Amino acid sequence: MLLDRARCFLLIVDMQERLVPAVLERETVVGNALRLVAAAQRLAVPVLMTEHCPAKIGPLVSELRGVVDADAILTKVHFAAAREPDCAARFAALGRPLAVLAGTEAHVCVLQSALSLLDAGYRPVVVSDAVSSRKAHDRDIALQRLRDAGVGLVTTEMVIFEWLERGDVPEFRELLPLIKSDGDSR
Repeated sequence: MLLDRARCFLLIVDMQERLVPAVLERETVVGNALRLVAAAQRLAVPVLMTEHCPAKIGPLVSELRGVVDADAILTKVHFAAAREPDCAARFAALGRPLAVLAGTEAHVCVLQSALSLLDAGYRPVVVSDAVSSRKAHDRDIALQRLRDAGVGLVTTEMVIFEWLERGDVPEFRELLPLIKSDGDSR
């Protein structure tokens, strides 16, 4: 299954101020999330972001908070975003069956959000170089469990190239700097 941009939405899960500093490869993960958001916005792929209990974990990191409108940020208390009524309603309103997920932590909210989306009839894919956890083992087992459950695993570049579909379109030239970027947000 290729990621047809007309059928996708991008979901950035819980990349929050008090959580992101504790995860592995945080600069790369945030940088890749920013690359995905920029590509999605240029290619008309809807972008939503979640904040899990922001009063306790803080808001989204400023780099991400600054690239979407406030109404694209959804608050949740469920670890699984599709089990949060407001999130589920927003996902359904998009009318797009392919969910592309990035965020933290891979073994908690990303995993449970992807599996809950799968249970709700969506076809989730997780961007493996745009998710992280505090421990490598937790991240690695989460990715293995997701794959075993039938959730696709992709990379940031795979998503951008699949959304582009062709190398002879103007968007390709425009997004080439994102493709060439190493994803580091520093």
